[in-house]
Amino acid sequence: MADTMQFDLVSPERRLASIEARSVQIPGAEGDLTAMADHAPLITTLRPGVLRVEADSGEVTEYVVTGGFADVSGSTTTVLAERAVPKSEATSEVIEGYIAEAREAHQKLRDTPDTPHSVADAAAKMLADMEALKGHMMG
Repeated sequence: MADTMQFDLVSPERRLASIEARSVQIPGAEGDLTAMADHAPLITTLRPGVLRVEADSGEVTEYVVTGGFADVSGSTTTVLAERAVPKSEATSEVIEGYIAEAREAHQKLRDTPDTPHSVADAAAKMLADMEALKGHMMG
């Protein structure tokens, strides 16, 4: 169909989706975006957030992603996520675990004297994004 595209979501642990989709709402690092059939080609990095997929059937499925990138071209959108779980599996314990890991990484970088500011800033942003995700999920 001309109004759908192939959508694939893969994490290191598993393939979470491979369907015909009408739209994919992506939590991009530079801002949220919606990919649809015939979208201009682009590659973007992901920030922690909720990825929302509307299937050709109209069914909507949501996934929690913590990073990675999305490759959008006219007939396909592929998301390679650092971590991804169906939103239904993103319990408060899972989100708290992600936050604890981000907090530990940020602290380790802050405690290392020769860490470039840009790297420490990126870790701080990741921590803030994880905490915002918790607020969105639990709020």
